[in-house]
Amino acid sequence: MADGDHSNGTGGKWRSRLRGLLPPLLVILIVGALGALLYSASQASTDHRRALQEQQQSYEVIALARGFEATTARAEVTLARYVISLDPDTGRLFQDQWRYAASQLKSLTYATRNSGWQETNVRALRQAFVARGKTLSDIGLRTTYDQKMTALARFHEAGKSQDLRRITGLLKLVIDAENARLRERSLAVSLAGDRNDWVTRTSRLLGLALLVCVLFVAWLANAAWTERRNARHQAEAEAERADRLDAAVRDRTAELSQAYDQLQKESAERAAAEENLRQMHKMDAVGQLTGGIAHDFNNMLAVVVGGLELAKRKLRLKPEEASRHLDNAMEGANRASALTRRLLAFARSEPLLPSAADPDSLVSGMADLIDRTIGDAIRVRFEQEAKGWRIFVDQHQMENAILNLCVNARDAMDGRGTLTISTGRASLSAGEIGECAAGDYVVLTVTDDGCGMTPEVVARVFEPFFTTKPVGKGTGLGLSQIFGFVRQSKGEIQIESEPGKGTSVHIYLPRRTAEGEEEADVSSMQEREQTLHPPTRILVVEDDPRVLNQTMAALAELGHLPIPCDHPSKAAKLLHNNADIGLILSDVLMPDMTGPEMIKALPAAHRHLPVLFVTGYAGDTIESPDFEDHIVLRKPYTLAGLSAALTAALNESSPEGRAAAAE
Repeated sequence: MADGDHSNGTGGKWRSRLRGLLPPLLVILIVGALGALLYSASQASTDHRRALQEQQQSYEVIALARGFEATTARAEVTLARYVISLDPDTGRLFQDQWRYAASQLKSLTYATRNSGWQETNVRALRQAFVARGKTLSDIGLRTTYDQKMTALARFHEAGKSQDLRRITGLLKLVIDAENARLRERSLAVSLAGDRNDWVTRTSRLLGLALLVCVLFVAWLANAAWTERRNARHQAEAEAERADRLDAAVRDRTAELSQAYDQLQKESAERAAAEENLRQMHKMDAVGQLTGGIAHDFNNMLAVVVGGLELAKRKLRLKPEEASRHLDNAMEGANRASALTRRLLAFARSEPLLPSAADPDSLVSGMADLIDRTIGDAIRVRFEQEAKGWRIFVDQHQMENAILNLCVNARDAMDGRGTLTISTGRASLSAGEIGECAAGDYVVLTVTDDGCGMTPEVVARVFEPFFTTKPVGKGTGLGLSQIFGFVRQSKGEIQIESEPGKGTSVHIYLPRRTAEGEEEADVSSMQEREQTLHPPTRILVVEDDPRVLNQTMAALAELGHLPIPCDHPSKAAKLLHNNADIGLILSDVLMPDMTGPEMIKALPAAHRHLPVLFVTGYAGDTIESPDFEDHIVLRKPYTLAGLSAALTAALNESSPEGRAAAAE
């Protein structure tokens, strides 16, 4: 009995010691586990933060590359607008956009400074961007110096150049390389997230273990088994619910990420489609304009070539009929020259040739032409109320503007309806109509009863390339040309229109009051043209041999003594060897140097000679400072025009002659 009691006492002591040691052991284990868990959590958080930073850097590099690509594309589109419109603000906008693209490239270089896999691509991209910038700057410079056609050609070539494709290809390499790196970094983020999830689960397990320990200690303290079992079941349910919630959050996050990626892709595709559509519309308008010009020139050239061939056949046997054919050929050439003047007037590259005109007579004289143009199904009414008031305009441009308005009215009426062309009088105060100054104005109105226009369309009708007609039936340049012509004539144009009620276009032109000025100007011009000069030694600088021969023959016909020079570099030597040269007649655009550059490079001993520039290039304007106030003669010209220009040039050394040349 005593032994049993001793055994029980010994066992009880061990159990008592075990119960006494168990809580400290559990505390030590729990503290150690917590320390290890906190260290693991800190490392996992650091790794996750580092992976997120690297992932953010990849997104930043891709965004910079996309932004640089978009900015360069916008800059090239702005340059195209500048080449077409010659608007200095558009040119400055192009320069700002290109400088911004350079800053974006600099930011991209800085962002990839620690990315060895991107260093070669970014360096090559920077070189290609510099080369592209030189090409576009050359185009912009040519546009700034009024070489519009050359700039257009260079821009067309630049669109096919290797540096543009190289920039695009290098940008794709940069983005693809960064996307590959992004996938690696995304995997690192995912792994770091998994570690965080593991730490979270371990924390829960440790909490559960702590709860179990507490329950176990409570069991040792004679806690009820039922309460401990219920508490365990409850903890398990909470853990399961938390797991389900965490899984649902991860699934929803993945769905949102996929939806965001799809939205970004669709946005990029839509932007590319819109850009392609704008380019198609622009090229369609340019094609329509080019086709119309080619059609008109081919018709005029057919008249010239046909007339010359017929005159050649009839010259010997029927000289009178040959003369008539030559007159027809000359008329065709004059119409071709008039077409170039209209285009130059629209581009603001050549001034108009105004004269006094009676608007009532001008409109009535176009009746047959309007009838043939708009068809028999439209009834045309004329209301002439100008009653002797005259206008001072380029009559050919005025007729073209009226015809364009009639064609637009015909299209608005779908070929059937009533067209009213009226003239009238108006006395306006300053600013009453647009920018018109106070005074008397002749009002020319073209009214139709067609479909009309909405206020939104009326607000944009004067924009170049804007049209509501289907593709292939309009360029959007007609009303822009009319607007430019009216503004050059110091007038104003106004449109009144409502959908379904027709359209009225009112053109306000200043009244011509000084009737005697025109006759005085004509008389003065005739006197200047009739001024006789003795035969003059003239140095003719022209690189085209056919034009050189024709110019030599024309000068000889006028009684002068021409000396040929087929290259501008030979001019100084010929002037030195022929001291009696009294005038230099030079082409403007020639190999190696232009005519103005040649004149500026001449020795000082020859800079006093009068100069007559001859040009057929649309970009050369008389107001250009390169011409230094010398006379400029447009090609093609007649013998009378050449004689008058020579007279003005020979007189330009005197104050009277220079004033006459300026007129």
